[in-house]
Amino acid sequence: QVQLVESGGGLVQAGGSLRLSCAASGRTFSSYVMGWFRQAPGKEREFVAAIRWSGGNTYYAGSVKGRFTISRDNAKNTVYLQMNSLKPEDTAVYYCNSGKPIATMLARVEQYDYWGQGTQVTVSS
Repeated sequence: QVQLVESGGGLVQAGGSLRLSCAASGRTFSSYVMGWFRQAPGKEREFVAAIRWSGGNTYYAGSVKGRFTISRDNAKNTVYLQMNSLKPEDTAVYYCNSGKPIATMLARVEQYDYWGQGTQVTVSS
């Protein structure tokens, strides 16, 4: 049974930093992509970042590139999202996920088959 458990969310002032963690279990993730999406109130869930377990290739949404960094710790089966220079518009519930998306569809929600429960990130102005 695949489980993805996020942690690290919270309240931070604009310009601050947070690090989200996603502890993964229940499958061998080496051939999978791990991603972070977010959903703000009244908005659709949107892609934030993704990383391939094997090789470590990373992908970012334009809105977070240069501010967020996705990484993984193979020994701990954990994926991280380091978020710097946070803005009020980054406020959302952040979800970790796992899947085998087609290369050109990394940002598509339906390409991922397992999701965590989400963690709230609130950035105050």
